Amino acid sequence: MSELVKGDGRTHISSGLMRESLVSRRLLKETDSASVKSMVPDVNMICVGGRSIMDRGAEAIIPLVDTIAKLNGNHRMVIGVGGGARARHTYSIGIDLGLPIGGLARIVGGVEENNRDILQFLLAPHGGITFVKDHFQDLQLFLKNGMIPVCIGQPPYHFWEPPSLEAGQLPDNGPDTGLFLMAEVMGAMSVIYVKDVDGIYTEDPQKNPDAELIREITAKELLKMDLPDMPIERELLRTLENARTVHQIQVINGLKIDNLERALNGELVGTIVKSSRAK
Repeated sequence: MSELVKGDGRTHISSGLMRESLVSRRLLKETDSASVKSMVPDVNMICVGGRSIMDRGAEAIIPLVDTIAKLNGNHRMVIGVGGGARARHTYSIGIDLGLPIGGLARIVGGVEENNRDILQFLLAPHGGITFVKDHFQDLQLFLKNGMIPVCIGQPPYHFWEPPSLEAGQLPDNGPDTGLFLMAEVMGAMSVIYVKDVDGIYTEDPQKNPDAELIREITAKELLKMDLPDMPIERELLRTLENARTVHQIQVINGLKIDNLERALNGELVGTIVKSSRAK
């Protein structure tokens, strides 16, 4: 039974945090831990791009769905998806109306549910199910029964979206970051971003044919490069650097259909971004 401590006009529960400020730098350092329990350590988070994959229609979606169905027997997966063109249209309307960032994040999450439902319907014959936060604790049950949970990434904070660190009114935490946060809570084995480019380049390869494909890099190094554009969100890199269970991500070209299987098998395909905590 917890011991109660009195004597300063207040009643405390005896613990290492008793009478401590939870914003104390010393306390925060003392409570840091390299050991964090993973909920589903053998699960792969597959993040499907809304604009890069879903907006292309059947020619991109059907081969990806077939590949996921084929791989489900050997790899446990959670599928996440972004909003694509419809999300951008919704952002445009919301900005015109002067909605705050939290409001924008909330309504775009509803738009992404369209893409989630498309993937779920297509994957349903192979065990695809809708995965929402209310059933997060049921995840292991779903996976053990061979199901393929399909979820959205935006918004990770709903109305409580923090003000942007970047210029402009768009949320820093888009679907890339939201799906990573979910993978971090799960303690996922891998996080793979399925885009329409071969990885992260030093420049836009469509504008500069001599642009170099980055094979491996740390999140800090990539942020320091301050590239004008990337296929992933900058906030994802900041979040990756602070993560406790997931220490790297992989960006692959989902239009090259064998890439997903290669990535799940541990091959160096596309670009791998690591945190400084990675071993």
